[in-house]
Amino acid sequence: MTRPRIHLLATGGTIAGEADPTSDGARYRAGVRPVEQLLAAVPGLDATAELSAEQILSLDSKDMAPADWLVILAAARRALADPAINGIVILHGTDTLEETAYFLHLTLPGDKPVVLTGAMRPADHPQADGPANLRAAVCLAASPSAQGKGVLAVMNRTAYPARWLTKARTTGLDAFESARPWTEGRPDGRCAGLTPAGLPRVDVLMGYAGAPPELVDACVAAGARGLVLALTGHGSVPAAWQPALARAREHGVAILRASRCAGPVVHNGNADDDREGWLTADDLPPAKARIALMLALAAGSETRTFLRGDRGEAVDG
Repeated sequence: MTRPRIHLLATGGTIAGEADPTSDGARYRAGVRPVEQLLAAVPGLDATAELSAEQILSLDSKDMAPADWLVILAAARRALADPAINGIVILHGTDTLEETAYFLHLTLPGDKPVVLTGAMRPADHPQADGPANLRAAVCLAASPSAQGKGVLAVMNRTAYPARWLTKARTTGLDAFESARPWTEGRPDGRCAGLTPAGLPRVDVLMGYAGAPPELVDACVAAGARGLVLALTGHGSVPAAWQPALARAREHGVAILRASRCAGPVVHNGNADDDREGWLTADDLPPAKARIALMLALAAGSETRTFLRGDRGEAVDG
């Protein structure tokens, strides 16, 4: 049988990390090893698929920025457009893996498997988890069962759908969780035809006891075109924020209510969103609601229509 061809895009991360010699083993540097070394650490991987690879970034994913998402998007689209390539695997740091996965979920076509993976331990750790994760990601990307599931991620022998993926713990191999199994994933790709030169600035503001309204004004002054409010409870807007949010709306800034808790934040529930001109995140966490709002603004769409997620109401308005 002909082996499927899987293309790897390496962006750095802990999976490519090495111990920091100045830290006496307490720290490591991410994104040190090139993808060729990572592949060499997984013998027999080419028995699963015919592999090709390119190093497109070498970042610690805490430093991942929207401009880097566009680099990954361009490389992924090039690979997926090649009729000889059956799927792609993206090596990524775990800190922002869920954000990149969701961005790609919204911007890539869903006809071929796209699987992200990383590691919780650096490559030179005596019990590095990167090789096993890489093998699992290639196997999943090469499997017909991954087709039509949207963007997926694999960590610690478990697959997750990008829409529901979250990093739930700071340490441990079981750091990731999902509210749905990967088999319930489905493509979104509502921005698959969008090729932005850049992404508009959207900031996330945390709601907490005594949070000052000056934070809203500062974001607007810095050029934010959208604000995602990671609020308490059911997206409860502090009364002290109301005047600042009204000023932001007068400047054309999109306001989206989300919660720092697990959702949902229901439209016109706990606030008169229609009167205020606010959007709501349903059960999208703030970081993912930010991505959806960025893409809606970049697309120049009417945000109330555009920001409806793959459950039909994920960012309602």
